Amino acid sequence: MRNALVIGASGGIGRAVCNELLSRSVHVVGLSRSGNGLDLMQPELADEMLGRIEGPFDLVLVASGALEIDGAEPEKTIRAVSAKAMMDQFALNAVGPALVLKHAHRLLPRNGRSVFAVLSARVGSIGDNRLGGWVSYRAAKAAVNQIVHTAAIELARTHKDAICVALHPGTVKTPFTRKYLGRHPAVAPSDAAQHLLRVVDGLTADQTGQFFDWAGQPVPW
Repeated sequence: MRNALVIGASGGIGRAVCNELLSRSVHVVGLSRSGNGLDLMQPELADEMLGRIEGPFDLVLVASGALEIDGAEPEKTIRAVSAKAMMDQFALNAVGPALVLKHAHRLLPRNGRSVFAVLSARVGSIGDNRLGGWVSYRAAKAAVNQIVHTAAIELARTHKDAICVALHPGTVKTPFTRKYLGRHPAVAPSDAAQHLLRVVDGLTADQTGQFFDWAGQPVPW
């Protein structure tokens, strides 16, 4: 791997991925709202900025996203659903990655192995949902899984060696997740980054369009 583009590079997991890649002597282009003004909640401006990025990249990783937006916490029940909160979740966690995927054909090389990975979440799995709750966040992550799967089908027609996947990074310790951890095991961003890149390194073209966790195990849709 020689060149990588990381979207959401200033966040905990995004920053950790950048650091891990740099330690491998990979040339990294990092974009984020705080660092470069790439705000995926501003689709026209984001699309314009992404259009100025020149590849190709061996790895494009979309690490943007949020569990809470404008103070709206995940719903404990469907009765708590708010139209604005749900639309915000879709805008950032589904439409945002789709705007980056829109540029995948020119950001990835036409020949040779490359990976386009979008960080999703296990709670976006419909088949694995046994607890309910978190309606808007779950739905947005389920939507981005579908977007990734659909984009992978199209990308494979022109980029035979490209791999396009959704990845669940596990539960990562950040200031934003602290109050939701409870007794759930969590890892530091640096560990999560190493796990994710280990999965990325092991992917093959016949796995494109799939959803994997931090250990490389398939996650049900």
